[in-house]
Amino acid sequence: MDYSFGDQKVKVITPNMAGGFLRGVGMLILAIFIVILLFASVAKVPTGHVGVLTLFGRVTGDVLPEGIHTVNPFKTNNVLSVQTQTMKETATVPSNEGLIMTLDTSLLFRLDPSRAAEVYQKVGPMYIERVVEPNLRSVIRAVTSMHTANALYSSERDKVAAQMYSELSTELNKRGIIVENILLRDITLPLALKQSIEAKQQAEQESLAMSFRLQKETQEAQRKRIEAQGIRDFQQIVAQGISPQLLEWKGIEATENLAKSTNAKVVVIGAGKNGLPLILGQ
Repeated sequence: MDYSFGDQKVKVITPNMAGGFLRGVGMLILAIFIVILLFASVAKVPTGHVGVLTLFGRVTGDVLPEGIHTVNPFKTNNVLSVQTQTMKETATVPSNEGLIMTLDTSLLFRLDPSRAAEVYQKVGPMYIERVVEPNLRSVIRAVTSMHTANALYSSERDKVAAQMYSELSTELNKRGIIVENILLRDITLPLALKQSIEAKQQAEQESLAMSFRLQKETQEAQRKRIEAQGIRDFQQIVAQGISPQLLEWKGIEATENLAKSTNAKVVVIGAGKNGLPLILGQ
């Protein structure tokens, strides 16, 4: 309300006007609070992740899949990845003979979505450093100490990796972590041992090559014996079928054929009782 005092005007705020102003401020505060609640009620979970809900620090057990969700605004959404993750580990490990080697491994693993709340509650978001890494190191040392250096350097490497996978899976599955694969990338042996193993493998290859050549020569000798036996059998059969009468008859046939020829001939009388004439052309 305005009052005039001479040339000056004074504005007086009445109780009704003060009440209206306070109501306006209150409505503004309420609107801001509602907007904040609406934003807090929306939980976003990225692709390949899950959201573990907690209420004032307590895990509720609710797990949100990827996407947009409406939740209690007083609950906190803790996002954990369920995608395949890779951990590389380089460790100095002993062999069965007590030799020290350097082993490079790669572990492929992921969080079990159905047990994400359990992992978050019992281990926390740092489960890789607290659970995965220590167990990987322990299994690597335990398994390599059961095998010789030659086994790790040769074709038996796959068996060693399979054993590591089995033991690590048993250990981490209890914690809600799925082991997909474990790979032995590289093995560094002491130089003298490496040369010894390579020399042994080369000798084995040469021995296998010599055995193959000897086997081949043995088969070739056997083939020649069979071939010679066949020739001998053929000659015996032919010799049994040749008689003096057959030879004489063949001689007569040959003489007759020559006699019928129109070319000039020279006749040579054969020696012996049954000698046959030979007619030679000039």
